[in-house]
Amino acid sequence: MTAPAIELKGISKAFGPVQANKDISIRVKPGTIHGIIGENGAGKSTLMSILYGFYKADAGEIFIKGDKTEIPDSQAAIAAGIGMVFQHFKLVENFTVLENIILGAEDGGLLKQSLSKARKTLIELEKEYGLNVDPDAVIQDLGVGMQQRVEILKALYRQANILILDEPTGVLTPAEADQLFRILERLKEEGKTIILITHKLREIMDITDTVSVMRRGEMTATVRTPDTSPEELAELMVGRKVLLRVDKAPAKPGDTILDIKGLQVKDDKGVERLKGIDLHVRAGEILGVAGVAGNGQSELLEVLGGTMTAAGDVTLSGEPVDLTGKHSDGQSRRKRGIAHVPEDRQRQGLIMDFAAWENTAFGYHHDINYQRGVLMNNAAIRIDTAAKMERFDVRPPNPNLAAKNFSGGNQQKVVLAREIERNPDLLLIGQPTRGVDIGAIEFIHQQIVALRDQGKAILLISVELDEILGLSDRIAVMFDGQIMGERLPSETNEKELGLLMAGITDTDKPHSAEEVAQNLAHSHGEVR
Repeated sequence: MTAPAIELKGISKAFGPVQANKDISIRVKPGTIHGIIGENGAGKSTLMSILYGFYKADAGEIFIKGDKTEIPDSQAAIAAGIGMVFQHFKLVENFTVLENIILGAEDGGLLKQSLSKARKTLIELEKEYGLNVDPDAVIQDLGVGMQQRVEILKALYRQANILILDEPTGVLTPAEADQLFRILERLKEEGKTIILITHKLREIMDITDTVSVMRRGEMTATVRTPDTSPEELAELMVGRKVLLRVDKAPAKPGDTILDIKGLQVKDDKGVERLKGIDLHVRAGEILGVAGVAGNGQSELLEVLGGTMTAAGDVTLSGEPVDLTGKHSDGQSRRKRGIAHVPEDRQRQGLIMDFAAWENTAFGYHHDINYQRGVLMNNAAIRIDTAAKMERFDVRPPNPNLAAKNFSGGNQQKVVLAREIERNPDLLLIGQPTRGVDIGAIEFIHQQIVALRDQGKAILLISVELDEILGLSDRIAVMFDGQIMGERLPSETNEKELGLLMAGITDTDKPHSAEEVAQNLAHSHGEVR
């Protein structure tokens, strides 16, 4: 009987009072793709960090191909044939592909000799696995899909037989993700073992042979992928049944609430980030804006939210919105009935060291119900926060707890409660479920749809196409600061949206992943 490529026995790891991993055992067969899923804080990343030598387990053993192996650091992991491709790439942007490949694995003191040897090896690896990349290209000039290939080639150059990929499709277009999966299948055919960490259940079902589910630091199940379903996996992750589709009735759009014409933005380097955007959002509808991160969506939200100036014309319910003057700030936007859930809750939506009750008052501290003469009525804010936390199922429901002590999903609920409960005419919401547990995703989607059904206008920005297709009543696609087109969810699909996200408007013609990557690399909004 063939020994497992990896076997972990009784792995435990605690950080102070928090038990991140508790007596975890797992076996990964050689030449397979093994998925690991779980909610935020389930312990997936900790477990993989132990395997890759970033952390040392408090207890337990690691076996590689049947041999007990000590992995005190990442160098030991590499020596054991383990490579890891991180969600945020570890590349030097002003180095070439070849220089990044050999960095830390130079062959002796002569760099020229190392580069020559690496170039030859790289050509062989590219041919063997279909990982074509220009070895002389500078990393900052490559699209994100190509950069990911460089990370995989780095691991293969170091003779990795076991590859760990952490959320590998988080910033890829659908075409790039499909190309990655073809590469992973090729690697599997060549005998490589792959561990895939992802929160996307469809990817698990499409690409893995086996999947392990973690919950609260423990391994709850390991099953053959053909023998399970997304619904069963979601229930194993959360501990209850989860609705995986967005349940909503058809929209009943009313009058135009937000009207945008010719919106232009230049950054501090003079680069045009928005190039004459035209959009409108009506009462009682959700307009979803799809696109690879970095193509102008963030600037669009910031302009409308009052944190960035712009040129062009914007009206709210027919009245002009100030884009450059003294009324172009966030406070003025709130007074006009615009609520804003920013893309990055920790940097823009919350002050992490402040209590939940303080965070729910931010931006609305002039509310008459929060005042007591010239002072803030802190007791009233705490009571109001407690009520919001109950309605939005924030756990633990403690207004005095610092924002940093809540999970990502509960932090997001605090921001949503603050903005949605203000009964806005227009809700701007960026990446509503980024880094959020699957159970909280269901709840957040329900709140967004409920607001729409109250006749409010919603502008949704998300890089998750499932979310865009499930929530939106209309979809606009952005690429390089421009609107590439609008579609109805019922009349489009991920493939067409993915091509538009890469700047390709002729969606009826077959297009390769290479063409998609080239388009992304040549855009100003390229993800790096």
